[in-house]
Amino acid sequence: MLKNIELTFPENIEELKGIILNLIEENSALKEQNKRLENRIKELEMQLNSNSQNSSKPPSTDGYKKKTILPKVKHDKQGGQKGHKGFTLKKVENPHIVSVIPLTTCSLCGGDLSKIQSVLSEARQVFDLPHPELIVTEYRNQKCTCPHCGVGQFSSFPKGVNAPVQYGNGVKAFVILLNVVYKLPYKKIKQLFSDLFKYPINESTIVNVSEICYQNLEATEKNSQQQIENSTTVHFDETGVRVSGKLTWLHTATTSLFTYLWVHLSRGKKALESSKSIIKRFTGWAIHDCWSSYFNYTNVKHAICGAHLLRELQALIENGSNWSKEFQTLLLSIFQYRKEHPTETKQEWSMQYDAICVKANLEEPPPIISGKRGKYKRTKGRNLLIRLINHKDAVLAFSVYPEVPFTNNQAERDIRPAKLKQKISGCFRTFHGAEIYARIEGYVSTLRKNQFNIFKELTNIFISQNFSFELST
Repeated sequence: MLKNIELTFPENIEELKGIILNLIEENSALKEQNKRLENRIKELEMQLNSNSQNSSKPPSTDGYKKKTILPKVKHDKQGGQKGHKGFTLKKVENPHIVSVIPLTTCSLCGGDLSKIQSVLSEARQVFDLPHPELIVTEYRNQKCTCPHCGVGQFSSFPKGVNAPVQYGNGVKAFVILLNVVYKLPYKKIKQLFSDLFKYPINESTIVNVSEICYQNLEATEKNSQQQIENSTTVHFDETGVRVSGKLTWLHTATTSLFTYLWVHLSRGKKALESSKSIIKRFTGWAIHDCWSSYFNYTNVKHAICGAHLLRELQALIENGSNWSKEFQTLLLSIFQYRKEHPTETKQEWSMQYDAICVKANLEEPPPIISGKRGKYKRTKGRNLLIRLINHKDAVLAFSVYPEVPFTNNQAERDIRPAKLKQKISGCFRTFHGAEIYARIEGYVSTLRKNQFNIFKELTNIFISQNFSFELST
């Protein structure tokens, strides 16, 4: 190519030096631009290749290629394993209906068997649903005139029977079950009532029932808050929900026995400082996802979710990072060791941790100084490294203290139903509607953790306006 181009060089040495200096500056600028473009390409590739294994994206976005970031024990056979408690139908002693199948004729000769005394050969039971219908109970009060004082007297209707026609507590509990637990929108509930009972329940009735349930659960929610505050270890998390078309935040503080959910317009400091927050009064282990606002509270002991770190490390590994592979191996080896030896720890883990951070500091490119105000632009790898260095004790807390779990999965499981609610029913119409959902969902989650019957306890809420049982940590 250069043979066809006529090159002319200046005869003056000084001019030639100037050209060379210009070329050096231009080459340096091109190198810098190329470096920025390479980093940008890596960022875009990471976004394109992100999934639930290397980012915060939910597993539902993975399609049919779902995997877990934590290693699982492989079994030789598929299906239920030894010791697994399954559930199957078992015969009941007193069936609701007994249908005796008579013998009428002989299958061989056709002889009459109707007058022959027969005995039971085999019994088979069928579990089925009767045709659903609403049971109508009519209460009739009585009146009379007192013969002693002459004042008219009326017998009192049962508590809660306030109108000539109304739905009972069972219907109210069923509506809450459909709307909050099974996420059906109002129109679907109305349609279901029409299909099953031929009574299309009004949407306003569902709203009123939800409000009553919300009010009656106030004392129960305070009980859950108190039990969570007194716990040794509490999981914290937050997720975005749509309220009236705007982003709002659903927060959770949860344990293995109690779930507390609440909504706030803010995700960070304003929410955690509000009257609804628990963390400012909590003094135990706070398990969270390294959201910076949590570290403002020195009254708690912090522990970072290992699963989130593994996902971030996996994203770096897929983009050619060497130190992240070593760090991921270290975390998984500690996790596996702690599963087998829950009360033991090793001093070398801390030294290996520091050694990998030193390697990472050399491998990760330095921050890019753009000349503009604000933070320097760092790679995702360096941002992760800074967090690992600054919060080393929180990352390794699970390796030292048996009461600290490796992941924050407890909070994620308890907050996930809100995402399902939005997928099925859409956004919440009002902020108060989101508050109603949060309180009832937290109550139902607590019931499940303590293995109580959901429908029975929801019915009791409309009767006694409180727990029908006592819970404690």
